Amino acid sequence: MARIKRALISVSDKKGIVDFAKGLAKLGVEIVSTGGTAKVLRENRIKIRAISDMTGFPEMLSGRVKTLHPKIHGGILARRGDSEHMAQVRKHKIGLIDMVVVNLYPFEDTVRNPRVKLDDAIEMIDIGGPAMIRSAAKNFDDVAVLCNPDRYLCVLMELQKNGCSISDDTREALALEAFGHTAKYDAAIYAFLSGRLGRTKDRFPDLLHFVFERAQGLRYGENPHQKAAFYADAVKPAYGFGNMKQLHGKELSFNNFLDLHSAVQIVKDFGQPTACVVKHNSPCGVASSPRMDQAYRDAFACDTLSAFGGIVGLNRKVDVKTAKAISDSGFLECVIAPAYDAGALNILTGKKNVRIIEYKDMEKGPERGVYSCDVKKIEGGMLLQEQDALEVKASDLKTVTKKSPSQGQVRSLLFAWKVAKYVRSNAIVIVKGEKTIGIGGGQPSRVDSARIAIRKAGKAAKDACLATDGFFPKPDSVQLAGKAGISAIIQPGGSIKDEDSVKAADKAGIVMVTTGVRHFRH
Repeated sequence: MARIKRALISVSDKKGIVDFAKGLAKLGVEIVSTGGTAKVLRENRIKIRAISDMTGFPEMLSGRVKTLHPKIHGGILARRGDSEHMAQVRKHKIGLIDMVVVNLYPFEDTVRNPRVKLDDAIEMIDIGGPAMIRSAAKNFDDVAVLCNPDRYLCVLMELQKNGCSISDDTREALALEAFGHTAKYDAAIYAFLSGRLGRTKDRFPDLLHFVFERAQGLRYGENPHQKAAFYADAVKPAYGFGNMKQLHGKELSFNNFLDLHSAVQIVKDFGQPTACVVKHNSPCGVASSPRMDQAYRDAFACDTLSAFGGIVGLNRKVDVKTAKAISDSGFLECVIAPAYDAGALNILTGKKNVRIIEYKDMEKGPERGVYSCDVKKIEGGMLLQEQDALEVKASDLKTVTKKSPSQGQVRSLLFAWKVAKYVRSNAIVIVKGEKTIGIGGGQPSRVDSARIAIRKAGKAAKDACLATDGFFPKPDSVQLAGKAGISAIIQPGGSIKDEDSVKAADKAGIVMVTTGVRHFRH
């Protein structure tokens, strides 16, 4: 292990740097520093050498040029075991730099403000910092690089233990973190500038960068033999599942996260108190009510058999009555809500195996560019699309049958239409009021989904309303709905056989309205 004799320190984030520099100085390490960092260290009576003393040049161009010099990068990049490198270092009187402690201008913090001026953002694009970090990381065999203040203490302890030396394993780990740091930094710059300067006809940039940070390991993947982890969106501030808190229960699994995501997407789409039960990434019950506990009871009652081991989503604080209703429902995997009363939490934590998640971001989120889009990974690439956020209102509906819907039917149809958006295609949703009573989906045939939904609804299907996420290719589903006593149907329309479905609806005395849009979910 080579001894650390000289360290270059130039940091934007000054957290912990004074104590770290003092620790280095006590070990006899010479400290070279720049601008604001040098000022802070001097004020704390730490002896430093100015960067200009090494380069022979002053800091220039409003600080844009200070470390971009052969005597700096030569000192970092020189391979100590290469005789030619060392001969050139001696010839040009370049001092070796054994440690680089650098973090970057706060570009991400600056552009968090949606009104930031372009010039201000550009001035926060660090040039010398990434260059030094990458130089040191490239030469990790001989140089240690620190870009994360959280590493100062453990590195200092290792130096104290090992005679001012750092192990190969530590230098490799620090180099890897450094390359990740600069990659994230460049991705943030590209994401911002592609939004401000992009010339594409749509919102999607020509080059796509997504950066995620490992947030936690998972209990297992889709199956127990598969390992898995959750990576949070690195765009700050933390949002969504990157901002959640698990208040109770064992470690989450891969499937838990998928179901929790579906539950959140469903309930946050409704303005009134709404509850859902999700199983295998599809709802088996959704309901709205002025009372949260009643919304939950109605959602659970839609399909009590499928709800076993399901995920409960609620878009309001959980009170004692709702917690009691959930507790009385049998085994459930998870409950996710924006908040919990103390009494409610006490009831729910009485169940050992239920995971309780606090998810504060139940309001529809801020516009976050491509980070707001829906992403699907496929072999050799990925698919990117806007979220299905199109809202259909009563004024958008077109009545295509002889009978027109009542106000109550319109309200129920729009509720069913929203729910259908979250059911696997081909989706059929049957509702009464604002609660589901039968859901069928994920079938290759729409009529099979209709059979499932009608069977689940049973006798309650009489005078209920039905939604389908896509048009009817044939009148068979409408005919089944008529036999079950369905009173109104909402569908996209657009089939070449629409006329046959309308005739079937008129024959059965069913109201039918069309939306002109569909809601496929594959």
